[in-house]
Amino acid sequence: MTDHVRLEGHAKVTGAARYADDRRPPGAVYACPVPATVARGEVLTVDPGPADPRVLAVLTHLDAPRLGDAGDPTLAVLQSARVAHRGQIVALAVAETLQAAQHAAAGVRVEYTEEPHDVTLVEDHPGIYAPEEANGGHPADRVRGDFEAAYAAAELRIDATYRIGPLHNHPMEPHASTAEWTGDRLTVHDSSQGGHGVRKALAALFAVPEDQVLVVNEHVGGGFGSKGTPRPNVVLAAMAARVVGRPVRLALPRAQLPALVGHRSPTVQRVRLAAGRDGRIEGLAHEILTRSSTLKEFVEQAAVPARVMYRSAVSRTTHRVVRQDVPTPSWMRAPGEAPGMFALESAMDELASACGLDPVELRLRNEPEVEPDSGKPFSSRSLTDCLREGARRFGWAGRDPRPGVRREGRLLVGTGVAASTYPVLIAPSSAEVRAEPDGGYLVRVNAADIGTGARTVLALVAAEVLAVPVERVRIEVGRTDLPYGAVAGGSSGTSSWGWAVHEAATRLREHLAAGVPVPAQGLSEVADTRELVGRGTEFARHAFGAQFAEVQVDTDTGEVRLRRLLGVFAAGRILNVRTARSQLVGGMVMGASMALLEESTMDPGFGDHAERDLASYHVAVNADVPDVQAYWVEESDAHVSPLGSKGIGEIGIVGTAAAVANAVHHATGVRVRELPVASRRLGEALG
Repeated sequence: MTDHVRLEGHAKVTGAARYADDRRPPGAVYACPVPATVARGEVLTVDPGPADPRVLAVLTHLDAPRLGDAGDPTLAVLQSARVAHRGQIVALAVAETLQAAQHAAAGVRVEYTEEPHDVTLVEDHPGIYAPEEANGGHPADRVRGDFEAAYAAAELRIDATYRIGPLHNHPMEPHASTAEWTGDRLTVHDSSQGGHGVRKALAALFAVPEDQVLVVNEHVGGGFGSKGTPRPNVVLAAMAARVVGRPVRLALPRAQLPALVGHRSPTVQRVRLAAGRDGRIEGLAHEILTRSSTLKEFVEQAAVPARVMYRSAVSRTTHRVVRQDVPTPSWMRAPGEAPGMFALESAMDELASACGLDPVELRLRNEPEVEPDSGKPFSSRSLTDCLREGARRFGWAGRDPRPGVRREGRLLVGTGVAASTYPVLIAPSSAEVRAEPDGGYLVRVNAADIGTGARTVLALVAAEVLAVPVERVRIEVGRTDLPYGAVAGGSSGTSSWGWAVHEAATRLREHLAAGVPVPAQGLSEVADTRELVGRGTEFARHAFGAQFAEVQVDTDTGEVRLRRLLGVFAAGRILNVRTARSQLVGGMVMGASMALLEESTMDPGFGDHAERDLASYHVAVNADVPDVQAYWVEESDAHVSPLGSKGIGEIGIVGTAAAVANAVHHATGVRVRELPVASRRLGEALG
């Protein structure tokens, strides 16, 4: 393992790193969107407001350029009078200055034909249906055996419903784009997790060849999934630039992000466990209700992790969805796993209480020999090591299992545990590695470094293969004129790009070892992993982990404070200690935030998310996470890739919310089955 500082760290802390909205091409102007103020209906008229010489255009569905089909209805901006949800863009003001664009947008007056809207998710909604598949291409339903019979015959039965409201990504950097046309060639600087996806969409929308679109995303200030697909901002910027004939800068105001860039959809999750007195699961059912928009189907795959985690001869996992007049949900860190494992791991804690078993021991007793859903052997599965090592480091031994007995004055203190899992995902990618005449090396791949330290890890991969110090390796990422790199999503970035870098560096090393001279223009090798990434798929490939939490609950106010959080993970070979720990700690902090703070309310009257900024949508800050520690067990998985590594960007969040909620139950004896575990939900129960 290596412990290396981020290669781009100095540029970031000194302000030298340039993000999408930092670009200021000569003659650039500004665009500001106008959001719809109704949740369902049609635009009747648009009054652009008083004339202003600084305002270059106010685009509407009546005069905006017609767009092609990119396969994503959320990108068809200003193409129709139809309003599918509140916050949808109905006009775009373009002006010489940002202030003029904002003023112009505020002055646009839109009249609508308003229709009754449907935004409330209820369990008896008449529009509930069974989709064909959930996000990620997973079958919506998987059934093994007769669950109802197994459940009826079981000695112990758990039947609980867990709820999580909508959650929002809110990266520090808002979604921003700077677009410039030169003839029919388009250059955009975009805050994106995947430049090639943006390029493909823009080429289709504006009817130009893909090789005439350059997307640059050299630095991205976080995304958590919300920048994993193209968003309306990049389309609007390119559209406005084509209309006014000048470069256009557009940064979405934070209050518009919940309506335009995706969110984690709310879920209602019923979990039923059938077990013997010894805690061994005999049947498992995890049934999900969620929602999507009328524009596009997106089904949160929250029941999928229950197909992986524990042995169960009988299983039923299903997804049901309602299409409503809301913004389209999308990826948010560990889609499916994060909400699904909150429910499953809470139910496991309830089963442990019913059995009188230690929660760690219960999980150990239900370890499967093969992946339950597919029957495939695991490429590696070190969950038991994570649970045992986590218990040792956390000081779990000697824990009094009785809830509500550990008191410090008016504070009740408790501890909880949960397991976590995340699939190993690898996508085809390409990379070039070049030996330079001066003894240096250049790595080129269109990776997106969204704060994960991708530059650093990829440089380390090349340096290790070439047996040279990393200081001799330069790296270029974040441009679509570089070799193809898959999207930075699904914890797949390092494995996908790194495999291509490893392959290209290996070929180059072989040439150099054979005495091939380095010419003046350098000696390059390019690798494409399309033929390679299918290897190892005869195994079930997952990362695993265990999170432990300690909380205190104020019996007067119901306030919950996190005291400490510890996670131990099995994620293959850890390539860089420093950035790996940063990712795992970041995930756990986000999980604690999900458990205790993050809450979004859908206003049924207005059809809008009420919390639209960081003042009202609370996320964890330093004071909320006083002690967070991340460790890992030794594991190198040769069935995954030559790197032996698994993704680490998302597994940290997966079990954390359940560990915190389980700790709250241990502290108080009160089982909260809805996130966040807020004081108002504990106050009444505590008296």
